[in-house]
Amino acid sequence: MAFGGNALLRGDQKGTIDEQEKNVYDSCKSLVKLIEQGKDLIIAHGNGPQVGNVLLQHEAGNKTFGIPKMPMDVCVAETQGSIGYMIEQQLHNVLKENKIEKNIITLITQVIVDKNDPAFSKPTKPVGPYYSENEAYSMEQERGWKFKKDPAGRGWRRVVASPKPLKINNQKIIEELARSGNIVITVGGGGIPVYYKNDGGLMGIDAVIDKDLASATLAIGINADEFYILTDVPNVYVNFNTPQQKKLEDVSIQEAEKYLREGQFTEGSMAPKIRAALIFAGSGKGKAIITETTLLGTGYKGTVIHK
Repeated sequence: MAFGGNALLRGDQKGTIDEQEKNVYDSCKSLVKLIEQGKDLIIAHGNGPQVGNVLLQHEAGNKTFGIPKMPMDVCVAETQGSIGYMIEQQLHNVLKENKIEKNIITLITQVIVDKNDPAFSKPTKPVGPYYSENEAYSMEQERGWKFKKDPAGRGWRRVVASPKPLKINNQKIIEELARSGNIVITVGGGGIPVYYKNDGGLMGIDAVIDKDLASATLAIGINADEFYILTDVPNVYVNFNTPQQKKLEDVSIQEAEKYLREGQFTEGSMAPKIRAALIFAGSGKGKAIITETTLLGTGYKGTVIHK
């Protein structure tokens, strides 16, 4: 399952440790019913706001103290560790309260991409906080960053390259751990983007991989039975925020593809989730479910995409 950003940080919050730990705790409470039903869980998570903040911290540290800035892949690794720690700790606390004994482990995960992926010439992935138009323009001039306006009207966000995930490193170990009854936290923030050099060695690259696509790639690779994409709405909708708004429940691959072609889903929001669900459902491994975190295990179906 892929935790959405709201499982970690709400849009109106500053991102203090108390805020994030409370959000993670509440999200982890929703997993109890699934664990009690005997499901083996692998948890992925986003890191958009966090990695953006880490980049700003590096900028400030360099400007104020001359501390060398770290590249994007290292910042993704930093957030994998810190967010994984929070999820692992708060899930432990939730399980302890419910008298459930489970090992929980966080894996720092590298994900292979193609360094020639066309995404590097067209950045689309939002990271970091929202800014006013003037702030975004100023940072574009000063730092060379690219910004796009949020379709929901919340401001402007920095966008970076989002290459296609090709392979999840150590996926065999992830599968073995999960099938042995351990809860695994992995592919954080879509994974650390790396590519193979000519000599076969690995090298990091400046990008952020979409967490839902990386999670779908992992789910296929480990033969998962179900793939959950968790967000802040109970269902996917077409004609969203119009009088013709319609809730989607059981949706075939063909139907979902049709809505995607029609532009029913916003890029940087629901569209990547639909693509990830289609990738998993199309593999024939199982069904993909898009729903709200708090509805897990309650019997509420959400939007199910299937063959």
